[in-house]
Amino acid sequence: MSTKNFLIVTCLGALLFIPFLGHVHLFDWDEINFAESAREMLVTHNYSQVQINFQPFYEKPPLFMWVQALSMSVFGINEFAARLPNAIIGIITLLIIFNVGTKILDERFGWLWVLSYIGSFLPHFYFKTGLIDPLFNLLIFLGIFQFIKLTDLENFKPAKCFRIAMFAGIFIGLAILTKGPVALLISAFCILIFWATFRFKPVIPFKCIVVFLISAFIVSCAWFGLDVIRNGPKFIFSFFDRQVELFKNPDAGHDGPFYYHFVVLLLGCFPASLLMFSSLKNEVSETHRIRNMKKWMIILLVVVLIIFSIVRTKIIHYSSLAYFPITFLAAYGLYKLIYLSKKKPNAIILGGLILIAALVASALISIPYLGNHISILERFITDDFGRAALHAKVNWTGLESAIGVIYFIIFIIGIVLLSKKEARFFGAMAIFIAGVLCTQIGLFVYTGKIEEYSQKAAIDFFIEHQNEDCYMEVWGYRSYAQYFYGKKKPPANTAILTSGDMVFSPNVDKPVYMVVKVGNDLTRYDHFKEIGEKNGFVFLKRVK
Repeated sequence: MSTKNFLIVTCLGALLFIPFLGHVHLFDWDEINFAESAREMLVTHNYSQVQINFQPFYEKPPLFMWVQALSMSVFGINEFAARLPNAIIGIITLLIIFNVGTKILDERFGWLWVLSYIGSFLPHFYFKTGLIDPLFNLLIFLGIFQFIKLTDLENFKPAKCFRIAMFAGIFIGLAILTKGPVALLISAFCILIFWATFRFKPVIPFKCIVVFLISAFIVSCAWFGLDVIRNGPKFIFSFFDRQVELFKNPDAGHDGPFYYHFVVLLLGCFPASLLMFSSLKNEVSETHRIRNMKKWMIILLVVVLIIFSIVRTKIIHYSSLAYFPITFLAAYGLYKLIYLSKKKPNAIILGGLILIAALVASALISIPYLGNHISILERFITDDFGRAALHAKVNWTGLESAIGVIYFIIFIIGIVLLSKKEARFFGAMAIFIAGVLCTQIGLFVYTGKIEEYSQKAAIDFFIEHQNEDCYMEVWGYRSYAQYFYGKKKPPANTAILTSGDMVFSPNVDKPVYMVVKVGNDLTRYDHFKEIGEKNGFVFLKRVK
């Protein structure tokens, strides 16, 4: 990669991913969960064990929290510091896919892949969050890419076999330290399916597989092994039990149909999710390198969809690893259309692009109207908290609808240009620029308003009492906001740790504040008094 392209991609990523990271509070659960674990590392100086509420947290290994803790040690314990690691990971991701794309084909393809990634909604959005997935996904992709190099038979140099396999193991080992052994599971399934396409002939040397596994084991044991020595095998057993639970049963209402992730990726990765279909057909003129890369990307996409469609717990970011293959395939489809094909774009794909863009624009245009006419939404909300939250005082001017109008106009201009052979590159640019603007402006305008409805009243309450020597907890729902925004300190009284302790313990040594949702009233206990209510949250104080 030339210095010029390195600087352009870096500046582009920084411009898109870093501004306004602290624009809104962190969101429950996952953003606050990881940030709170990082904060507790800094508070306790215990970096060897992940904690929540100063108790061992057995659901995630520590790598991402280490990165967040490093960021917080420099920029303070705040939203910006919690989200900055993913902004940097986003910049690195763009540099990597540009570099890989350039090596696979040329710089034109590298730029199309970058545009495809930043111009699709969720791939862009996740680099502005404090979620664990961008780091995990990048490490998995880098590990898989090492196997892509190993199976690029026309360009592979046997002398580099051990080194490439070792790097594959290092990346997958780091992914295991980020989110657990699912990293090895995904990569193993990809290797097995790729191997099966060759009828289990020895495409990848067995010694490379051994080096890969040994490297992954050594890297992952850098923490897992030490944790077993220090704390016994409890983390491993508890982590395994938790993964089985997520696999077998939906967690906290996160259920969905088998096709859940198909819909999430179709809409969340739009427009790449439709553009990718134009790349699936193999062409006679394709080099082995591009055909090999394409095969691996299709396999990776299929593996992600199958695994997380089977898992009973359905959460949007579970399938986020699929962003790499989807945007790659979309970029390659556009590359063929712009530089190699004399045919017109596929009419079905164009029709699908226009249809989904119209739906997205309609939603963006309708949201402000619905925000000012909540009676329409109330008809579809049955729970007490949801209905109360709709009455939050959120300022909708109606001008927010312009986001949808501007998005659709630019998108349609892109479709028109894409249909003209001499202007296809500019058409692709317009389509992806529409996605970039929609994501950027939409995040800035809408996330603060969404927070008003969903969590801000509770977070404001925790911030209001964060400097008071007191206990703060929630009752009847899961949250980590009371710890992060309440700036909870390590407890001197270990007998008072949970919400149950604060409700039922006969002897509490500090004031107790409890936040519940409407419909889950603690005032049935005579030692709690209601001190406020806002946007579906009820604020209580223990008086006895």
